[in-house]
Amino acid sequence: MLARLLAALIGSALGLGLTAARAADPDPADWPAVLGAARGQTVYFHAWGGETRINDYIAWAGREAKARFGVEVVHVKVAETAAVVSRVLAEKSAGRDRDGSVDLVWINGANFAAMKTAGLLWPTGWATRLPNWRHVDVAGKPTTVADFTLPTDGMEAPWGMAQLTFYADTARVPSPPASLEALADFARRHPGRFTYPEPPDFLGTTFLKQILVTQTADRAALARPLDPAEAQARFAPVFAYLDALHPHLWRQGKVFPATVAALRRLVADGETDIGFTFNPGDAATAVRSGELPATVRSFTLVGGTLGNTHFVAIPFNAKAKAGALVLADFLMSPEAQAAKQDPNRWGDPTVLAVDRLPEADRVRFRALDLGAASLAPEALGPVLPEPHPSWTTALAAAWAQRYAVR
Repeated sequence: MLARLLAALIGSALGLGLTAARAADPDPADWPAVLGAARGQTVYFHAWGGETRINDYIAWAGREAKARFGVEVVHVKVAETAAVVSRVLAEKSAGRDRDGSVDLVWINGANFAAMKTAGLLWPTGWATRLPNWRHVDVAGKPTTVADFTLPTDGMEAPWGMAQLTFYADTARVPSPPASLEALADFARRHPGRFTYPEPPDFLGTTFLKQILVTQTADRAALARPLDPAEAQARFAPVFAYLDALHPHLWRQGKVFPATVAALRRLVADGETDIGFTFNPGDAATAVRSGELPATVRSFTLVGGTLGNTHFVAIPFNAKAKAGALVLADFLMSPEAQAAKQDPNRWGDPTVLAVDRLPEADRVRFRALDLGAASLAPEALGPVLPEPHPSWTTALAAAWAQRYAVR
């Protein structure tokens, strides 16, 4: 009798514990409950802080989240997302399975792969159950569900599109080069007038990957993990191109700008003539803010350029999961997406299927003046898929070994 009573009490306690554990994690299927739990929470949003206008947009989104949902948003500005991955990993290693220091993180690519592999993400498939998920253009933008070839499995919510886009000051370059070969020829004919950010900066590494994808005949191999034994042969065309290019770069390829902002300043100051960005609206936004001359125009390359989606994700041990869900959903809303695509704010392309939105929301996007410096979305050309994350880290490391200043 006593044994049965003890077993029942233990079973009841375990059941209550499991119920409490489940109750601690909000369920996006019960959105009113999520909104209720989120009110009063503070979301620590760890996101790159290297661009003033992006920081300003996040601040605007935070103010909206506070006014609409009672969610306080603290933008923790980071230089490298890998540092956030390391922080969450350290918390997991220390047994900190609750009340983590990161509630939401701006992430994609190798960092997503690392967090997914190490079990650092909230694994509930939450993203596809958010109310605004229904507006995401999964069919037209397949990278919204595949991050550098890896299925997202609902562990991250898309909030922006990216595609490598070049720009030039047409007062100095009336006919910009339309291929990597033409770009190399331009550099030979105009020494010092082109450069790229130093890897592992994400934009510099993207330039390396553009060369890799363009020069690789077997593109299907890029979707598979890189065999380290094949790396030297796979990267040989990239380094052959760069070996020929570097002597003609700004400062003879011995010094490189550190970031996309530094690259933009070189064009603005007239030190170089051509720059590039991973945001197709970046040049127009910079022209409007006076950061680039009014004669700057965007251009792309024949055959397409590298593109992907960037996301927000919730760590497994986030303290304010409900608040993070509410913020992630708001960032996917038509209102927030239209505001983000506005060149007066950020100019970042939307992840939504605009043609399928309600008319009032389509009007928001039609009203946007993308500016003369921007290309229309249909003029950006084909999007070349990102390689598997293993190629990115290996290529940046090989570049550093070969070219980095010691």
